[in-house]
Amino acid sequence: MIRFMKEHTLIAGTLLLTAAGFLTRVLGFFYRIFLSRAIGAEGLGLYNMVHPVYGICFSLCAGSIQTALSRFIAANARKSKTVFRTALLISFCLSLLLAFLICRFSLPLARYVLLEESCAGLLPFMALSIPFSAVHACINGYYYGMRRTLVPASSQIAEQAIRMGAVFLIADILTEQGAPLTVELAAAGHLIGEIASCLYTAAWFCLFSPSGRLEEERSGIGRSFLASLRSSAAAFRETAAPLMTLALPLMGNRLILNLLGSAEAVWIPDRLAASGLTSQEAFEVYGVLTGMAMPFIFFPSAITNSMAVLLLPDVAQAQADGKRDRIARTISMSMRYSLYMGILCIGVFTWFGPQLGAGVFHNAASGTFMQILAWLCPFLYLSSTAGSILNGLGQTRITFLHNTAALLLRLVFVLAGIPRFGITAYLWGMLASELFLTALHLGALRRRIPFSWDPWNMILKPAALLVISVGLVRFLLGKPAFLPLLSPFFSAAFQIALLTLCYGGLLLLFHRSGRA
Repeated sequence: MIRFMKEHTLIAGTLLLTAAGFLTRVLGFFYRIFLSRAIGAEGLGLYNMVHPVYGICFSLCAGSIQTALSRFIAANARKSKTVFRTALLISFCLSLLLAFLICRFSLPLARYVLLEESCAGLLPFMALSIPFSAVHACINGYYYGMRRTLVPASSQIAEQAIRMGAVFLIADILTEQGAPLTVELAAAGHLIGEIASCLYTAAWFCLFSPSGRLEEERSGIGRSFLASLRSSAAAFRETAAPLMTLALPLMGNRLILNLLGSAEAVWIPDRLAASGLTSQEAFEVYGVLTGMAMPFIFFPSAITNSMAVLLLPDVAQAQADGKRDRIARTISMSMRYSLYMGILCIGVFTWFGPQLGAGVFHNAASGTFMQILAWLCPFLYLSSTAGSILNGLGQTRITFLHNTAALLLRLVFVLAGIPRFGITAYLWGMLASELFLTALHLGALRRRIPFSWDPWNMILKPAALLVISVGLVRFLLGKPAFLPLLSPFFSAAFQIALLTLCYGGLLLLFHRSGRA
């Protein structure tokens, strides 16, 4: 087993990141439940409004530089430490500038950009977290480039665990003192998590830095400070230009997508107010949607996202080997299993949405939102895996254009639909944009790699098996005496587990010739 892991570092690293990401999402899911009960729906709405500001800053100073750094190091391992120092210096300086600007202009940003003055007190928390995120991202980029994923993977878990522990402790202290729990608690948790992940990765880097030093670095001990400074300046000039050549296109793409996503987050409460709701009611509706219903809808995507991560290197390798048939089989396989899971989630959320909303969040509206958004699941999973395959084929520009078009379509529903039809217009906009994105991705794939498409085995048969599974669960349970003794959440969880087992068992039973 150890030999296999060493010989297949890409697969091992991907699986490690997948497991860490899934565990982090589980922890984050329960953290969201705690926040929903601690700060309420309105607090969640305010917190979700300021978070896109952090996303924009991260795309400018950290995210794109991290990707460029990992690519540069993967191709030039001997220059790993030199290019890391260059990336860290650029990223950290940009992060300090952005943090200063946000702190200095927090009130105008809240008033004129976020359209909600009460967000001003939350922006400094986001601003202070940016430099820590920049350092963390650069160290992760270094380890990705060296093909060592243990530190980035474990830092995700450490960040989430420390954030949760700190927030729970602060909440207990405030409760004992009789102080109210406000939205600042969530913002402070974000800052604490970023500090924790930065310190964790920095400690690993300083104590257990992987090999990759330049020969001149090994022989440079004892040089004068001035000579060392001149050498560092020369190395910066040598590596800064090629590094930023890689980073700037990524930065532009991410910035545009983050700006569009941020505009959506800002305009939804404003358009809800235009529909006749008060400001408080608008933020409550937005908080219920983004902080309660959507985490449930997106939770199963941890599995499909993991499959997407595995698909990208597999497709890239198959393309390099000229194995188009293998790519076609991979596309068909990913579509089949994405639809299997999406159809199951339709059954789960349409049947148990109200029960989950009432049992977990004590909010009936969240259950209604889940029932509507359940139909999003198949398209969400299909677009995720198809987009990963396109990226594996080197079509990153195509995926960027597709994502931009889908976001613009959703914004049309936000601006034109919400004032007239309320939040329902946004829900239908999400469904329409995800369907549009899936069609674009699959159309682009079909033009490049012809793949088989079997509606009977991919859609109709699993849908029929889901209906049979629902009937079986209702027949098997009947009116059991123990279900009323359970809380609504655990009662729903037990029935969902039974439904999943029945559905999965029927899929296996009717699986023939590699297809169900």
